[in-house]
Amino acid sequence: MEEARAAFAKHQPTHVIHLAAMVGGLFRNMKYEADFLRENLLINDCVLHCSYEFGVQKCVSCLSTCIFPDRTTYPIDETMIHNGPPHSSNFGYAYAKRLIDIQNRAYHEQYGCHFTSVIPTNIFGSFDNYNLEDSHVIPGLIHKCYLAKQAKAELTVLGSGKPLRQFIYSLDLAKLLLWVLREYDEIEPIILSVGEEDEVSIKQVAEMIAEAMDLKTPLAFDTTKSDGQFKKTASNAKLKR
Repeated sequence: MEEARAAFAKHQPTHVIHLAAMVGGLFRNMKYEADFLRENLLINDCVLHCSYEFGVQKCVSCLSTCIFPDRTTYPIDETMIHNGPPHSSNFGYAYAKRLIDIQNRAYHEQYGCHFTSVIPTNIFGSFDNYNLEDSHVIPGLIHKCYLAKQAKAELTVLGSGKPLRQFIYSLDLAKLLLWVLREYDEIEPIILSVGEEDEVSIKQVAEMIAEAMDLKTPLAFDTTKSDGQFKKTASNAKLKR
C-alpha cells in the first residue's frame, strides 16, 4: 500500500484506468488459484483505496468475462455477474475481479466515489505475452505455430479446440476505455466486446493462425488437457445503446 500511495502522491492523478493485475492463461490459473486470488485482492485494494484517498475524480477498472457464473444462460450481460460461482478453472482470479464491482459500489455509497469497471472479452494485440507457460490463447498459439513451422512439425493445440470465445483487439479496447473514462457515468460495469455473431472456436483460431503463418503441417488436438469453460458468450447490447 505504501508504494501505491507514493505513486499517487508523486503523480497526483485526477483519473485512473486500473489495469494492474496478476494474469495468465488457463493452465497457470489452475496451478496458482490462491496466488491469483490474494495478489489481485491486494492490488485492487491498493488502487481503489488510494484513488479514494487522493480524490481521484474517476477510476475505471478492468474485469474479465471469466467472472461470470459457469452455469448460466447466454448471452451473459452485466446484471448476471453475481448469479452463481465462476468456472472452477480460474475461481481465484474470478472472485478477486468480481469484488472490484462490490468495492466500486461500496466506495460510491459511503464516499461518493465515481468508480466503475469494464468487462472485456479475450484481448489480443501487439506486445502480448508469448510465453508458452502462461500466455493467453492467441499469443500462445502464435508462438507454438512459429516453433512448429521451424521444426516442420504438427501444431499441437491443448484441449479439443471446441470451446468458443469472443476476441477484441487491444487498440480497439484502448479506444473504448477512453470512451468509458470520458462518457460512461454508471457505477455498474459495462461489457466491451464484439458481437455474439463474431464468436469463434479455438480450433478456428488455430486454423487462422496456421494459415496466416503459412504452416504446411497439420493441426493436432491434445484432448488429455482441459478445455476450461466451454463458452462465455457476452452481450454488447449495453455498449451499443
